[in-house]
Amino acid sequence: MNNYNFSIKHREEFNISSERIWKIISQESNLNLYHPFCKNNDIVSWNNESHHDILEYLNGIIIERKFVSWYEKKGYDLFIGRKNGRQSHVSWRIEDISENKSALTIEVHPWMINQGNKILQFLPFQLFVKPQLKSYLKSVLKGLNWYTENGKPTPRNHFGKLSWFS
Repeated sequence: MNNYNFSIKHREEFNISSERIWKIISQESNLNLYHPFCKNNDIVSWNNESHHDILEYLNGIIIERKFVSWYEKKGYDLFIGRKNGRQSHVSWRIEDISENKSALTIEVHPWMINQGNKILQFLPFQLFVKPQLKSYLKSVLKGLNWYTENGKPTPRNHFGKLSWFS
């Protein structure tokens, strides 16, 4: 989306089909399976007309995810943030690599750094926001990979703690 100043993205490859990735990330309460900082992922609505859930992080912060675009077997876009608070835009996109190999990319446009002057935001983004969110995205996608390889929920804080979420 070109109305954002900055974004953070991470791509991870998986030794499973894109169809299998989609089945995991599109099911209700899916974050309970692989998100290493998720205490609980509850559904508000999860049907053809609406996808909306609540994520409680291990540190007690509660946020909402409201899905605004749903691309069957390809990914989705959502807004994430505290209820009635500012929202960050997030895109999840699946790509085929081969029959049993795929990739998933998550891109976040954080609200806190996408307001106002791009020049003034550059240093805080590079020094503070980007490293934290990059580490977060890596952990989430590594958690999904761990889940696909082990067939059981990813242990909490499995790839290390992050002060914003643990």
